[in-house]
Amino acid sequence: MQIVALGDSLTTGLGLPAHKAFPVRLQAALKAKRIAAEIADAGVSGDTAANGLARLDWAVPDTTDGVIVALGGNDMLRGIDPTVTQKALDRILRRLGERRIPVLLAGMRAAPNLGADFGKRFEAIYPELAAKHGALLYPFLLDGVAAVAKLNQRDGIHPSAAGVDRMVAGILPKVEELVRRIRQRNPP
Repeated sequence: MQIVALGDSLTTGLGLPAHKAFPVRLQAALKAKRIAAEIADAGVSGDTAANGLARLDWAVPDTTDGVIVALGGNDMLRGIDPTVTQKALDRILRRLGERRIPVLLAGMRAAPNLGADFGKRFEAIYPELAAKHGALLYPFLLDGVAAVAKLNQRDGIHPSAAGVDRMVAGILPKVEELVRRIRQRNPP
């Protein structure tokens, strides 16, 4: 089974050796649970949701069984209007739905310095879109990692290897749900 991790630098492991990046560590965690899945790294550092939409067709090949959509962090950091981010993510989920590919949407929280209104609008994107498209939702990709110095690199944004392992541990139950959806869609 092939699962594509469509994301940004958090997905691709900016600043880490390749073997410590999210897709590799997630694949290892699934293997430890006897789940044979290849996690393809379709993360591009700096990508916004619109960038992810622009490369969706070639980043998610026809052989894909499921997708983890982990975009929006760069939109938030750049202060892009949450409506723009929501429209791009909505189109990604709609197009994956048209291809009948199960999706796990990994959410993001807004930095407090962007203000309460921005934060409320931005954080509402993920649960609204997951409900609209019937996607699984993991509310915050950096849950337990954000703002924890020992789990981040010096920039305070990108997880360390230990931070990636915490991300994987947090999202793993939802990825297992994604695997179940894939198996229901494609019985052996």
